Amino acid sequence: MPKKRKATADATEILYRRYYRGKPERIAQLEEARAEDDLARRLYEIREQAGLTQARLAKMVGTSESVISRLEDSDYRGHSLTMLRRIAKAVNKRVEIRFVPRKEEVQPV
Repeated sequence: MPKKRKATADATEILYRRYYRGKPERIAQLEEARAEDDLARRLYEIREQAGLTQARLAKMVGTSESVISRLEDSDYRGHSLTMLRRIAKAVNKRVEIRFVPRKEEVQPV
């Protein structure tokens, strides 16, 4: 007889059970979306901490304001290491890349 799940009213847990538990392809998509969102947030935060507008940062790195806007959008998929390095240099930072193990199951946030 299968185990009975503990009842919950936690919406995040309900969504996790319904759409992610036991579905590795969905979990991989969620991990990718979280990574893209994290990068977009970090770009926004470093620009804000530097006291720069999108227009000013764009001028400093030799691109347009719309490119900076797209880079700060979590749905954007065209990040290049070259552009990230140019932005990092403009705000006196450096880009660091790490490879970390994949998680077997992504738990609800």
